Amino acid sequence: MHRLLIVSNRLPVSIDKTKQGLVFRKSVGGLATGLSSFYKSYDSLWIGWCGIPLEKLGKKEKENLKKKLLNDFNSFPIFLSRRDIEMYYSGFCNKTIWPLFHSFTQYVVYDKGLWKSYGYVNRLFYNAIKEIAKPGDIIWVHDYHLMLLPKFIKENMPDVTIGFFLHIPFPSYEIFRLLPWRKEILEGILYADLIGFHTYDYVRHFLSSVRRIKGYENTLGQLNIKNRIVKVDSFPMGIDYEKFSVAGENPKIQDEINRIHKKVGDRRIILSIDRLDYTKGILQRLKAFDLFLEKNPEYRNKVTLILVAVPSRTRVEHYRLLKNEMDELIGNINGKHGNIGWVPVWYLYRSLPFQNLVALYKAANIALITPLRDGMNLIAKEFIATKNDGKGILILSEMAGASNELGEAIIVNPNDREEIAKAIKKAMVTSYEEQNERNRIMQRRLKRYNVVRWANDFMGGLSNIKELQKELEDKLLVNAKRKRLIRDYAKGKERLIFLDYDGTLVPFAERPENAKPDVRLLGLFEKLAHNDKNNVVLISGRRRPTLEMWFNNLDVGLIAEHGAWLRKSGEEWETIEPLKSGWKKKIKPLLEFYVDRTPNTFIEEKEFALVWHYRKAAPELAMVRVRELKDNLLQLITHLKLGVLEGSKVIEIKKADINKGKAALRWISRKKWDFILGIGDDWTDEDLFQALPDSAYSIKVGLGYSEAKFTIESYKDVRILLKEMGTL
Repeated sequence: MHRLLIVSNRLPVSIDKTKQGLVFRKSVGGLATGLSSFYKSYDSLWIGWCGIPLEKLGKKEKENLKKKLLNDFNSFPIFLSRRDIEMYYSGFCNKTIWPLFHSFTQYVVYDKGLWKSYGYVNRLFYNAIKEIAKPGDIIWVHDYHLMLLPKFIKENMPDVTIGFFLHIPFPSYEIFRLLPWRKEILEGILYADLIGFHTYDYVRHFLSSVRRIKGYENTLGQLNIKNRIVKVDSFPMGIDYEKFSVAGENPKIQDEINRIHKKVGDRRIILSIDRLDYTKGILQRLKAFDLFLEKNPEYRNKVTLILVAVPSRTRVEHYRLLKNEMDELIGNINGKHGNIGWVPVWYLYRSLPFQNLVALYKAANIALITPLRDGMNLIAKEFIATKNDGKGILILSEMAGASNELGEAIIVNPNDREEIAKAIKKAMVTSYEEQNERNRIMQRRLKRYNVVRWANDFMGGLSNIKELQKELEDKLLVNAKRKRLIRDYAKGKERLIFLDYDGTLVPFAERPENAKPDVRLLGLFEKLAHNDKNNVVLISGRRRPTLEMWFNNLDVGLIAEHGAWLRKSGEEWETIEPLKSGWKKKIKPLLEFYVDRTPNTFIEEKEFALVWHYRKAAPELAMVRVRELKDNLLQLITHLKLGVLEGSKVIEIKKADINKGKAALRWISRKKWDFILGIGDDWTDEDLFQALPDSAYSIKVGLGYSEAKFTIESYKDVRILLKEMGTL
């Protein structure tokens, strides 16, 4: 089994420096707690910041700390200075990325100094990984603190396997584009082999930003990035279900539950637990509880809201203001509704140890979890896991990632006070039978997809994508395969060579007219064509006047408009069969309509085809228009014997049975060839690959699924291959 390196901002160990020395204890953070049981089952090492400013540690203390962490906790520390912590963690992570990714754009700070510090600390993490990484290691990078790290690793250690998981939401493109360093962030993440998110919504937002900002299209979540396959998928994080399910049997927890009931009496308990953060919707929740008491006076003195707010980022201004506002609001509610014997809101401003936390879960009748935006929210899952007796109702925000899995909860909009107040009333009157039914369904789901299953699924996905990468890499025309092709070419006396143009011999241009062949390419053609053993055929989707203008002086065959027209060297243009163009009058107005509705698109008219180009259009709009256009076209062409061909950012309409493969057969059938080669780059060339005999060499430019036997990385590599062939 490969060794696993888990990399996160913090270690799964909290370290305090006291007068007696360094004190080590297990962390209660969500990631550390969630992965604690999983990573111990691997030969693993956890890398993260030790939590103590570098200035507070002497040289000997650093060495002792490293030794203790390695030996006792399978951990390797990163050391950060006070300035690093202030600029990187408190700064860019929590003043820029956190509010932006949670859609609180009004709180975002755009500061180049903070950005530079973020890059510097990500580089520190890379330096630590470089120090301890071994060949074959799997590196699993976690969360928004380290989004540049995959790139740093892969650029210097290209053979390692990298997974990246984001534990917070990924925002929509319209929000993400506000970040000045959006390209760098995407580039950093995209160097991972597998990129994971909690929900498909975040996957969709990420892929949208990748398409719009970097121009990479995806197929079922797979991206081809410079001939490297990257997979993007959703993996909803689970919890250690058994840990929470059986915890209530602990006598100490039973005692704590009894103490809670003794203090609260026979009142219903509504539980609210969160870090003190503006994303959690605590103020809105309190206002909704206030409204509930106003509209339902019969519940006064019969319900207590236990509000646990865990201190967080106390040095950040927005958090201090939030606490002040929350303290004032709680005081107002208690003063407005409470009496000498009853405090409506029981407020705890501190973190809770596990036993006290579970006791509150067990004691509560209702959990009120209403974040304005949350990547997952494991508290909601933990609450359900503790309800062995089936009693209890979860009220959950639809903006929490967990709402996708916990649909049996009462789902609310966290900004709608009236809806939350009504949900509280509904929870109060829900029968035990209904509570039990809702909870049992959710419990079965949470038990089945626990944190270990989540981590194993991610590791399995990482293994699958590496296998796919290897399969595609095995098709690369390199080493012995390339030598065999050259050897067979050299032996051949009757050689037939089919070459696509755009994307195969030249890069794609924004507009078709900008891809005129350069002098070097024409020289390659001339060398190949002047060899008496060669029959070279250029097989393209371009119009015949264009191909004729560019290649008329060369002794090569030409196939234009994806097979509609063909011309053997020294002969006149002909069609495979009689073609008509009268249908264009019916189709062109529809294409013009879509040009008007889709900025930066245009129509190319060929003799027997019409092409709608959308390369420069806004990607998401273009995708919508493509689906609409294809549906409308299919209705129009039902009786016209036409086909709709979808190429690289184009939709082409032409006669249904005309394609590159059929045209190529005109040359293939002429004689017995002892060497045949076909090279193309997109799915319009698949017809050519399928038409070639088994003995032929077929090459696709770029990694990806194809009928071709081999792949080659880019048009530049095609030119190098042709140049080598031209010398023989």
